[in-house]
Amino acid sequence: MTKRNILTILSLMVLTVACAQREPSGSAMAAASETVLRTGAERMEQYLPQLKGKRVALCGNQTSVVGKTHLVDTLLSRKVNLVKLFCPEHGFRGQAEAGATIASGKDPLTGLPVVSLYGKNKKPTAEQLASVEVILFDLQDVGCRFYTYISTLHYVMEAAAENGVKVIVLDRPNPNGFYVDGPVLEPQYKSFVGMHPVPVVYGMTIGEYARMINGEKWLANGVQCDLEVVTLEGYTHETRYELPVAPSPNLQNKKSILFYPSLCFFEGTNVSVGRGTDHPFEMYGAPGLLDGDYTFTPHAIPGVSENPPFKDQECRGELLASVCIDWNAPGSLNLFFLLNAYHNYPDKANFFLKNNFFDKLAGTAVLRQKIIAGATEEEIRASWQPALDEFKSLRSKYLLYE
Repeated sequence: MTKRNILTILSLMVLTVACAQREPSGSAMAAASETVLRTGAERMEQYLPQLKGKRVALCGNQTSVVGKTHLVDTLLSRKVNLVKLFCPEHGFRGQAEAGATIASGKDPLTGLPVVSLYGKNKKPTAEQLASVEVILFDLQDVGCRFYTYISTLHYVMEAAAENGVKVIVLDRPNPNGFYVDGPVLEPQYKSFVGMHPVPVVYGMTIGEYARMINGEKWLANGVQCDLEVVTLEGYTHETRYELPVAPSPNLQNKKSILFYPSLCFFEGTNVSVGRGTDHPFEMYGAPGLLDGDYTFTPHAIPGVSENPPFKDQECRGELLASVCIDWNAPGSLNLFFLLNAYHNYPDKANFFLKNNFFDKLAGTAVLRQKIIAGATEEEIRASWQPALDEFKSLRSKYLLYE
């Protein structure tokens, strides 16, 4: 057995012990399972009266449901005057892969006009809002800075503020809402995959996040929109919530959503996260990786991954649920995957993509620099801790749930 293999096995043993230590207590899990949770969309008594006689737009997608019925159908059945639909990345019905061009048009099921807020038109125009008095915003976030639904939220709020339109956010649980971790975004790395000075995992529902955008005056020129949040019932930040509808094509289940904050860094590297397989964001690997007991071969999957990295090439790496028992309650970002992949990558000069997308995802160049320098996980965490502590203090002002 090589020295590298011994080090890898020892690292996995340490990781497994750390995972086990982060498991929630049985009483906490039992209490969470007994809680009856109602989403903002389900609390119709809180917002339907405000829509009476108003021209209403909905910013939503396939996650915008009341029970098993799409919110559009529910609103139309209640005689709400819906005049327009806005949609984020992946489209109104959530059938487009990440980064795909989303065209405006009509919703085939209702005939309502759909305006895409992904691509060149990220922010509603004054013309698009001319016939709108209220925007209902109902998107299922996953609690990560680089997941673009909160960027869409920003632009919807900004346009609404500039055009005198009210925004009602129908709150939904954050499946990664039980911890706060990662580097805080530095201003020079602002992009659509990171618009605000928050850490990678911010531990807030999308309603709480909207309150922070407004309260901190992060909208252009410090404007603030007329904002209301229809809150959740039966939710705390310790609630473990399994999404009833996949929020995007490559986040298909609970495992992928919980691994996503730690694995999305790989999107800025020459390492695959399993796009083009049946289990995206549950693995990592690359052709020629020097260690790993799992192999997979990405293929084109229509509507999910048309041209995945390393298409039709065998990749070697790790299937994460088999090496980490804490996937159900991580408690922090897991940097072991990233550090281990870099350690085992044969061509380290080409591990990170040349377009600096890794730094945009991280919100800083420090993470990449420390990985290259051989820093330990503890040293990396220490580098972002002061800014993280400052954010936690800011975050506390906007929380709606214990």
